[in-house]
Amino acid sequence: MRLDELDQGLVTEWLQSRVKGGYAQATVNRWQVITNLMYKRGKKWGVPGCENNPLEGVKLQACNNQIERFLTVAETRRLKQAVDASSSTQLKYVVALLLLTGCRKRELLDAKWEEFDLGRQTWRIPMSKSGKSRHVPLSDAALKVLAELPRWPDCPFLLPNPETLKPFVSIFHSWNTARKEAGLPDLRMHDLRHSAASNMVNSGQSLYIVAKVLGHAQMSTTQRYAHLSNETLLAAVNAAADTMETDWTAKEAGHR
Repeated sequence: MRLDELDQGLVTEWLQSRVKGGYAQATVNRWQVITNLMYKRGKKWGVPGCENNPLEGVKLQACNNQIERFLTVAETRRLKQAVDASSSTQLKYVVALLLLTGCRKRELLDAKWEEFDLGRQTWRIPMSKSGKSRHVPLSDAALKVLAELPRWPDCPFLLPNPETLKPFVSIFHSWNTARKEAGLPDLRMHDLRHSAASNMVNSGQSLYIVAKVLGHAQMSTTQRYAHLSNETLLAAVNAAADTMETDWTAKEAGHR
């Protein structure tokens, strides 16, 4: 369609259909913002058809993508059993490295061996979501997983599709099967990143350190991932109470 053929009803109806089709409201909102900006810039630059902006005055829909979901120890074990039994031979490595590095799914699926310095235990992601490169520290456990990865001659990719030796376009089918087998049908692959952050925080790491590992520019973003277990919170208040070295239930001498 021509730019001047789009009216507000058509565009908003299309945006609403994307939400009903399964896209997150935040994603659809970004498309709305981009389309709105396109018309504004087009009008400023004198592009034919941009005189009337179909999204002018249309408010963004409210959204809440801050879904709090992370794995417990028992769930992690069940998930490992399920991915170990998967028909996809690469899935178990994908899940393990997502949990051990806290990286994004696409960062891992597109990763190349040349980006890894195993001696220094670091992975340099050349282009992250922020548009900049970043370094991810590799734990001893992550190195053990990397050492087990199958490798193919002249294939630069870390976890290629064995059939094409190219990065997976999607691994949803095998992931969906495994998560259901593990009794975790609501678990998203991105929740593994949430879990990695939670595990770091619960082991005593600061939000600043977690933000550095995950590559967050804003600390507020890290706080979404940093779910503290009740045991960690109890340990914090108990430690605070112990520093006072005072028994608040004991009666002081000379007082009734």
